[in-house]
Formats: sequence, C-alpha cells, structure tokens
Amino acid sequence: MHDGSALAERMARQRNGAGDPRALVGEFRRTAVLVPWVDGGLMTGVFGGVRWIYAFTDEAALARFARARQAPPDREWEYAALLGARLLDVIVPELGGPAGVAVNVADEDGSMLFPPARGIVPDAVAVDAGGAEGEGAR
Repeated sequence: MHDGSALAERMARQRNGAGDPRALVGEFRRTAVLVPWVDGGLMTGVFGGVRWIYAFTDEAALARFARARQAPPDREWEYAALLGARLLDVIVPELGGPAGVAVNVADEDGSMLFPPARGIVPDAVAVDAGGAEGEGAR
C-alpha cells in the first residue's frame, strides 16, 4: 500500500504530458486515498451523467476541498481511508450506473479523474465495454 504523495506525483506527471496512464492507474489502485463520509455513505457528486466518488491524496487536499465548499472551519470531516483498487473494483460497481473516482477535485492543477472506462473499472461497468450497459451509456 502506498501513501498519497507518490500518487500526487504521478498525477502531476500525467497532467504535464510526461506520465504513463497505465502506471498512474496502477499507482491509484495501490494507494490508500481519503474519501469523505457523509450521511452514512461516501461523498459523491454527479457531473456529465457520471457519479464521481470524491477522493483525496492527503488531509491537506481534503481540507482544500472543505474550504472550497465553504465548510465552517471548525467542522470536522469524517473520512475513510480506502485503497483505490477497492473503490474501482468493489464500490464503483455497487453504485448502479456510470461511476468513477475524482481525486483532489479542489486542486485545479492537481486533480485527476478515473472514469468508468475499460482498464480502470471492471469491464461489466465500463461505459466503453460494448456490453448492454456500455451501449446505452455512450
């Protein structure tokens, strides 16, 4: 299991055009990320017809997200530390529709999306898999 700093570095390289997408996904899968816990479940948002699980590489990135959402400074945010692999292989399929993971979404130059695509999520829930679910989601 890796900490979030190696993932953040790989994300930065990818954003600068010097990264390897497969290595980035592999790093995400091995990394424990912080996922806010709200109302008995993981915090998600919907954009572009995809449900995105919010995940963060460290507490500082989570705090920037809380500030961006104008959370009171004294509010404590509960979160779970989950391996990226668990998010992609177990939780995404349980969401019942197109879903992916949005990492460090409050960091304009440091965020990264892991969409519901083959090679990232299981083929059965990938929108580009060409199966019955994938056909309607294109």
